[in-house]
Amino acid sequence: MKNLKKKRRIQVLAAAGVSLVLATGLIGFGFKDGINFFRSPSEIVAAPPAAGEVFRLGGLVETGTLVRGQGEEITFAVTDGGASIPVKFTGVLPDLFGEDKGMVGTGTMVDGVFMAREILAKHDENYMPKEVTDALKEQGVYRDPNS
Repeated sequence: MKNLKKKRRIQVLAAAGVSLVLATGLIGFGFKDGINFFRSPSEIVAAPPAAGEVFRLGGLVETGTLVRGQGEEITFAVTDGGASIPVKFTGVLPDLFGEDKGMVGTGTMVDGVFMAREILAKHDENYMPKEVTDALKEQGVYRDPNS
């Protein structure tokens, strides 16, 4: 009778351990595509991302580079003052998106062009994502919107 309880306890602990490892693996797999790291154009030039890596690019839309193509295709360049990255996006841009405005895009690099699948723009006249503000301050080109 004691042997049976001991075996049952070991089986339950083993099943709990396997379940814990499986749950941890599934959570890690689920987060794999959900974790996107922000990078400035200067960081991308200095250390190009791996092929197919999904990441976030942020900076200012460079003046004079916004070109609307056929249909919903838009091309522009994003800069942080130190480097410029060409961006291609197909879709509808946010209403407040424009040249010399802050933006963050999610996508991948393909042949030196950032292929954005999502574009976020500032939501009011004074907002800029903290990561973009920090990157612009680091480059020395940040302009305070309140001044």
